[in-house]
Amino acid sequence: MGGWAQRVRERAAGLGFSLAGITPALPSPQLEAYLRWIEAGYHGTMGYMARPDRVLRRRDLTAILPGARSLIVVGLDYHTALPPEILADPARGRISGYAWGADYHDIMIPRLQALADWLRAETRAEIACRVYVDTGAILERSHGMQAGLGFTGKNTMLIHPHRGSYFFLGEIITTLAFDDYDEPYPTPEQGGIGCGRCTRCLTACPTQAFPAPRLLDARRCISYLTIEHRGVIPEELRPLLGNWVYGCDVCQEVCPFNRFAVEAAERAFLPASIDRAAPPLVDLLALTEETFIQRFAGSPILRIGRDRLVRNACVAAGNWRGAEAAPLLQRLLSDESALVREHAAWALARAT
Repeated sequence: MGGWAQRVRERAAGLGFSLAGITPALPSPQLEAYLRWIEAGYHGTMGYMARPDRVLRRRDLTAILPGARSLIVVGLDYHTALPPEILADPARGRISGYAWGADYHDIMIPRLQALADWLRAETRAEIACRVYVDTGAILERSHGMQAGLGFTGKNTMLIHPHRGSYFFLGEIITTLAFDDYDEPYPTPEQGGIGCGRCTRCLTACPTQAFPAPRLLDARRCISYLTIEHRGVIPEELRPLLGNWVYGCDVCQEVCPFNRFAVEAAERAFLPASIDRAAPPLVDLLALTEETFIQRFAGSPILRIGRDRLVRNACVAAGNWRGAEAAPLLQRLLSDESALVREHAAWALARAT
């Protein structure tokens, strides 16, 4: 359908999205690299990523939506800045910037649904649409590059050359075909901007989670260890986590392109207080199931549950070695969760 790509971009902007592009619903050019990544075991305990049904969907988007013809990819800025001395305070647990405010799923999904509803109404076509915000089996960063939204950095992030990488991605798979798709972001050989010889993200990673440029070993990634990993954090990696208790931003913080990062226009992504971005570790160590839910209702942090967050806080407390944490760690030695007890014992041994 000719002429609709620009109208879709304009409507997406009207709904508050920072970026929008449209690409044919074809397999990702990085699919084979992804399959090699799985084969190497770099996905760690995220077994769902290797499930045959998930691999099939990444191979063929029509397995998600029969008759899929196009993929609309949008971005939404979430960046905000806080005093670095607050974030680096070892007595505070540091949280990745994307989780300082409201859960992005709750913001983006209704807007994507509104965009899909608008598209059906405006085209008056019998089309189907499927909305995703990082929950579907889609290699969204690669498709974002195909939709012209940026290039893949050496830290594996999708980077827009004029606004960095602090933006969420969302997609609409649709059976509607367009005549005016966006061009893929050009490679450096084609005149596009890339990382060049910069390796700041690779050398800055506290756990050295990048075996090579654009290759992440999730098993060593702080974001994986504090969010996706459900079990015991390897003891040799714990001292390298510093005060991170949910996610990690190091490879983005050092990226030169993020000097162009745009302040989030969506106020819901901004922290209500300093303690939302960097809560005192003593507060996290004292969390019960009830107080955890009360404190993090409406936050993406809620999905990892109280036990994993307290596990992470124990590791951060062990790295802090503050005397104030010792009584709380002592109490956690009797916690109902074996996961919490194990990490509390490690932290207490370092704090005393």
